[in-house]
Amino acid sequence: MLVAIPLQEPLPKIYNELSAEELDERIWYAKRVLGERLVILGHHYQRDEVIKFADFRGDSYKLSQLAASRTQAEYIVFCGVHFMAESADILSGPHQKVILPDLNAGCSMADMADIDQVEECWELLNEALDEPIVPITYMNSAANLKAFVGRNGGAVCTSSNAPAALRWALDRGSKVLFFPDQHLGRNTATLKLGYRLDDCIVWDPFKDWGGHDPEDYREKKFILWKGHCSVHGMFTVEMIHKWRREVPDINILVHPECRYELVSIADYDGSTEYIVKTVSAAPPGSKWAIGTEINLVHRLAKENPDKFVRCLNENVCVCATMYRIDQQHLCWALENLLEGNVVNQITVPEDIAHWARVALDRMLQIH
Repeated sequence: MLVAIPLQEPLPKIYNELSAEELDERIWYAKRVLGERLVILGHHYQRDEVIKFADFRGDSYKLSQLAASRTQAEYIVFCGVHFMAESADILSGPHQKVILPDLNAGCSMADMADIDQVEECWELLNEALDEPIVPITYMNSAANLKAFVGRNGGAVCTSSNAPAALRWALDRGSKVLFFPDQHLGRNTATLKLGYRLDDCIVWDPFKDWGGHDPEDYREKKFILWKGHCSVHGMFTVEMIHKWRREVPDINILVHPECRYELVSIADYDGSTEYIVKTVSAAPPGSKWAIGTEINLVHRLAKENPDKFVRCLNENVCVCATMYRIDQQHLCWALENLLEGNVVNQITVPEDIAHWARVALDRMLQIH
């Protein structure tokens, strides 16, 4: 079942005429008036002028869990992207309303796996391969894909628990169908679990049989969807070599959504939460080149002035869809709440929410 995403309506003209200071004042006022009825969640990749209003910061799953724990909040405003707001709706209570300030804030990676394409892939593989396949979807996916894995004996994973999720899947089947990010799947299988690159094969949804002969899948353990993160795809091996030449004692820390060639030669890799904790706990004077979204890297540099913190790619490397959440849209959403109007509410149909919750619950049980 497809979930239609409505289009973002144009903002009233006034919001684009207000200065940054005026917007700040109006947002803070709305927060004070709404009080405990409101909780604002801010993903690590948000711009500074928005995340300063967040009651909680974190990665997508941590924020969804926090939303569920704030049972007194009637309104959950998620400064992130669409799949994150869906997860918050799935995990929050029936009395809570989840709001995404700009409906155009999507995720290009999540969009690379379409439910119809995944179901076709699943049917073909199960017809051709006489062995159990377990589907695993990354947290960065639409609710209907989370529901798909829930119905078919699979689970959701995060970049933190991906190794445990793949071990869990291989305890229940002989192959894993992993989507939508091929790089997280490959890096986890090879660098964390010790499998060979040859144990992985990529399924291209725009080619017949994923771009391979049916027999090619028999010899593989991991069938990886051809998806990727546009931001993490901008980092190169040459950037790592450049930093190591120029700053010999630099620590290279990258997100596992980066390509295998980078992650395999980095000093550390991990989720956004891991990146934040690693840099924050590092000794004064340590030096870091970080391969992830630049708003997070700049924030870490400001919050750790006793350390050398730079982005692996010194050119601008923002998450363009996350960047759609701005002061204007946040202010508009909150001021509507003051007037009793709920705008941009994200609602996952119950049949999808049920099975997506099953997949998320399995994720929580995986260790």
